[in-house]
Amino acid sequence: MEERDDIIEYSLYNHHSEEEGKKQRKKIWKVTLILSIVTAVEVLFGAMVKQGSSMWLTVKVLFIVLTVIKAAYIVLTFMHLGDEKKTLKWIVLLPYLIFMIYLIFIGLTEGAALFPRM
Repeated sequence: MEERDDIIEYSLYNHHSEEEGKKQRKKIWKVTLILSIVTAVEVLFGAMVKQGSSMWLTVKVLFIVLTVIKAAYIVLTFMHLGDEKKTLKWIVLLPYLIFMIYLIFIGLTEGAALFPRM
């Protein structure tokens, strides 16, 4: 039987030492911890502050900011953007940040036009 040379077995190229594996596991636990803490802060504020109170607007803005931070952190970590140069990070993240700010602006201005009493 002839051996095929067009099939690449990528598992044969995985030469990770135990030291590299420990670094990867430590990074995964760090990411999990950071995202869990940020989510816990969001849930805590959401549970403590009642809708309609004077702090509710602040909590909503905090939710948006923390969600954007979590999204950026996920992109930087899991999509390996964090390993790139600072300029490339900003080139990728800045348009999304501007778009999110624009969407928030449109939501607030249109909401104020539709519901002026709120």
